[in-house]
Amino acid sequence: MIGMRRKAREAALQALYEIDASRHNAEKVITRIAIELNLPEEGVDFAGSLVTGIISNIQEIDRTIKNFAPAWPLDQISIVDRNILRLAIFEIIIDNKVPLKVAINEAIELAKSFGTDNSSKFINGVLGSVTSLSNK
Repeated sequence: MIGMRRKAREAALQALYEIDASRHNAEKVITRIAIELNLPEEGVDFAGSLVTGIISNIQEIDRTIKNFAPAWPLDQISIVDRNILRLAIFEIIIDNKVPLKVAINEAIELAKSFGTDNSSKFINGVLGSVTSLSNK
């Protein structure tokens, strides 16, 4: 179960990256990526719910990023880091279906896999601030 959810988060991150960079249709992107990653139906559903939830709440999520990373204008944060933060903040503040530590750990693992050498530290710092002030 955990392995499938991590793979689904990877699919969601890849979809968010493509949507952010090229404005492609979210449903088509997640479907294609899920097929490429050979996700089971449950994984497709989970990844899809993450992507649609983030898109539906993008303004609130981006406001949160701006509040907790004020030294970094949103458009200057790398697309990968920005979307990892969106994913984690959605899971922590809005969706609230996974334990806090799981959401943070998953974000850090995504940063290690897809980001730069400094991404995991940046992600951890921002999420640490978000969680310390959101009373979680």
